[in-house]
Amino acid sequence: QVRLVESGGGLVQAGGSLRLSCSASGNIFSINTMGWYRQAPGKQRDSVAGISTGGVTKYADAAKGRFTISRDNAKNTVYLQMNRLEPEDTAVYYCYYKTGFAAWSASRYDSWGQGTQVTVSS
Repeated sequence: QVRLVESGGGLVQAGGSLRLSCSASGNIFSINTMGWYRQAPGKQRDSVAGISTGGVTKYADAAKGRFTISRDNAKNTVYLQMNRLEPEDTAVYYCYYKTGFAAWSASRYDSWGQGTQVTVSS
């Protein structure tokens, strides 16, 4: 079992930036993928970005060019730097962890954080 704790959400004006963090603890495998999904009210949970140990990344189209995902393997922590935020980015952002390399599609069987609210005002 892996426990994930997120931080860094909040309220920001359009065009601003936020940095989300997610720290993992517990039974962590050396080869893993961590990343972020988001869910806006009334919508499904969608992938935002993921990163595997070794630094391989994948971004959703909505995140490309504005968001940067990174990780510190020594701290088992993943970060999401979000720039040029738009009101459409308003959502609860969830961190996930799953074993394996380039494991981009997380499911309810994987480990999830509790979510952190990001609100972008126009």
